[in-house]
Amino acid sequence: MGFLNRLFLVTVNTTKNLLGSSKKFSDEDLVAQIVATNNTLLYSTLYDRYGKKVYNKCYSFARNEEEAKDLTQDVFLKLFIKLNTFKGTSKFSTWLYSFTYNFCVNYVNRDKARKMNDASDSMDNHDYYLSHMEDINEEELFELKVSKLETALDQIEPEDKSILLLKYQDDTSVKELQKILSIGESAVKMRLKRARIRIVEEYKKLEQ
Repeated sequence: MGFLNRLFLVTVNTTKNLLGSSKKFSDEDLVAQIVATNNTLLYSTLYDRYGKKVYNKCYSFARNEEEAKDLTQDVFLKLFIKLNTFKGTSKFSTWLYSFTYNFCVNYVNRDKARKMNDASDSMDNHDYYLSHMEDINEEELFELKVSKLETALDQIEPEDKSILLLKYQDDTSVKELQKILSIGESAVKMRLKRARIRIVEEYKKLEQ
């Protein structure tokens, strides 16, 4: 057997061994292996674990299957390049949700940049108004009709929409939200309050 054939067999067997054991790896160990080897087959294991969850998060921003699929592909392409920036200070799943959240928010903001700039003055005034409003009771959110709630979600800003989905769809704790958004506890609670007020405002417009 020639040298190249032996080398090929060694490479194939090594890859098979890695793939076989990769299913037993923790997320953090799997990421470390991918960063060390740049092995795209190992990366496919990571995709298998989180592809559906990332797609669901992208879909909550895109509201279109094809667009969500494209977003998911873009997230994982960028993730492969940026994977070495994961330092293990939080769970990988938390870091990935933060990565996906930021990617999707940037995507939506690029599409809505002109609209947001035109409305910036009124938004600043509205933020001051919201900070002085009484918070919405969570029970009131649960009583909203799903069909109208989905429409209302599409009308609010992506940051507000995302934090509501993270909290009430993904059941993310305030502590986890602090890590994902890189802000303090009081800031998380303020954003949740603002988002709850805005979603109810938009919902009531649909009721008129």
